[in-house]
Amino acid sequence: MGFDTADDAGVFRLTEDIAIVQTVDLFPPVLDDPYWYGAVAAANSLSDIYAMGAKPITALNIFAFSEKTLPAEMAAEILRGGADKAREAEVPIIGGHSLRDVEPKYGMCVTGIVHPNKVITNAGARPGDLLVLTKPLGTGIITTAGKFDKTTPDVIEQATQVMAALNRGASEAMLRVGVHAATDITGFGLMGHLMEILKASRVGAVVRWRSVPVIEAALELASKGVAPGGTLSNQAQVLEYADWGDTPEEVNLVLCDAQTSGGLLISVPPDRADELMAELEREGVSNAAVIGEITHGPTGAVKVV
Repeated sequence: MGFDTADDAGVFRLTEDIAIVQTVDLFPPVLDDPYWYGAVAAANSLSDIYAMGAKPITALNIFAFSEKTLPAEMAAEILRGGADKAREAEVPIIGGHSLRDVEPKYGMCVTGIVHPNKVITNAGARPGDLLVLTKPLGTGIITTAGKFDKTTPDVIEQATQVMAALNRGASEAMLRVGVHAATDITGFGLMGHLMEILKASRVGAVVRWRSVPVIEAALELASKGVAPGGTLSNQAQVLEYADWGDTPEEVNLVLCDAQTSGGLLISVPPDRADELMAELEREGVSNAAVIGEITHGPTGAVKVV
């Protein structure tokens, strides 16, 4: 599995029973706190492996920084945050690479394993499936507000905990239940990543916006026009495919919000949805919600109601 369906990671078959799953991700700081920036970056890098239904087994650090702009103590805190999150995931960091750059950037290359017949892709959604989202939206809007002192420390803390939470439990829950498709919600926002599923699966969808979990402060900030450039770009990209109806503009923005280390979006058969929700709750995934359903199409079309 490579680039064909814009999936979350590449998959390479080694034997009849083992395939490796590989991904890489890094980005500049989204938080002022270096420790939590490192932890969030690590959780984000691991997320692509979880979205494929795979088990991460090793990670490599990728770190760009300059002593002129980032004190050694801060660099150490970033790496400590990443190491603690990898330890929580039971994934050893076995090496890495660093380079000098005036703008810090941190992330990981992660390798996972999966049975070749048990890979969960974004191309298997079927009409009638229910859509489950496992984390609330709004982290892009909130972290942008934080950069301009337009929100409070407690809101930043709430967004930080959402971003730093591993998708491990959600992945294990969907594996036990059996689902048709999944992806993780990151830079293209809920609507952008949903459309990747729809195009790969050749189906459409209905999203019920009042059911979508959202960090409440994000809606208020969006109503004031606070949004990162990536969110606005996402909004422009989905206009061709989305029927927004009378959806409020701030909701429109949040549904397109560029997330960092967002939740899993899962397409589950309707007769397994209750079981999936119960398994997610058992795993401590407390904000999961059924947000819509898959339709026959047209391919890629989303109706927001």
